[in-house]
Amino acid sequence: MTRRVFSKSLLALSLGLTLVGSALAQSYPSRPITMVVPWGAGGGTDATARIVAALMEKEMGQPVNVVNRTGGNGVVGHSAIAMAPADGYTIGMITVEISMMHWAGLTELNPKDYTPLSLMNIDPAAVTVRTDSPYKNVNDLINAVKANPGKFKASGTGQGGIWHLALAGMLKDQKLDVSAVPWVPSNGAAPAMNDLAAGGIEFVTCSLPESRALIDAGKARPLAVMATQPSGLYPNVPTLKSATGSNWTIGAWRGIAGPKGLPADVQAKLGAVLKKIYDSQDYQGFMQQRGFGVVYADAKGFEQFMAKGDADMGVVMKSLGLAK
Repeated sequence: MTRRVFSKSLLALSLGLTLVGSALAQSYPSRPITMVVPWGAGGGTDATARIVAALMEKEMGQPVNVVNRTGGNGVVGHSAIAMAPADGYTIGMITVEISMMHWAGLTELNPKDYTPLSLMNIDPAAVTVRTDSPYKNVNDLINAVKANPGKFKASGTGQGGIWHLALAGMLKDQKLDVSAVPWVPSNGAAPAMNDLAAGGIEFVTCSLPESRALIDAGKARPLAVMATQPSGLYPNVPTLKSATGSNWTIGAWRGIAGPKGLPADVQAKLGAVLKKIYDSQDYQGFMQQRGFGVVYADAKGFEQFMAKGDADMGVVMKSLGLAK
């Protein structure tokens, strides 16, 4: 074979492969997509995943089936996403726990084991007291804790859960020992809020959507939100930074990701679809109705967001003696 003939053959092969790749990209998705949710049906993560999946079906012309893979404090579902074939047909809704589980020694998985696609939601922690509490703002409460370490009790979730870390991070940022406020473990924010209303604890750190029922009933009052901007649910509640100067922010977040190594064209298509969904009136209205926070980041921004959150969680969990 002459050099000219060989070169033409090589060029033809290269063009052929390019056309095949282009055809594959244009045909994705050619079959149903599975969206794995690491938490149970009926919760906030499940609800968010299902509205995203329903809107994805309209945009992509294929069924998007939500599958709840629960167990292991989120390990089972997050593992199912990470270990799936990197072809775009299994993606999932990963949550803040992916930046906590490996520090706790539950799994070796961490945010770097995924292809981030988009951040879709953050529900920041808030500090909430009873309506008849003498503490009218978060500075009053923090000063009282400084003057009386060990006197005040707080709750919001189980030991080492996201809302426990929210409290610990706030105390650490205020140069207080994390043991200055004993934590009362609960089975979630709802029982913690009931305990608050009954007088069993002095304050709760959880998201505003979770404390909404008692706030709206006039039995609880939010003092501050651990976010960069006020909540759309209660816009008059100040941020922790505006109230105290603290830069500590934390929240329960949800985002869409795939296994590590998703093809670039699949990433691009999914990313564009998810941004369109986020901007849609259907998604915004659904989230607003439930009081869920809507915050978006593209693939790169989501990657950076998770890296910072992972480092922050490590510091706080070590301070609590929860990191292995």
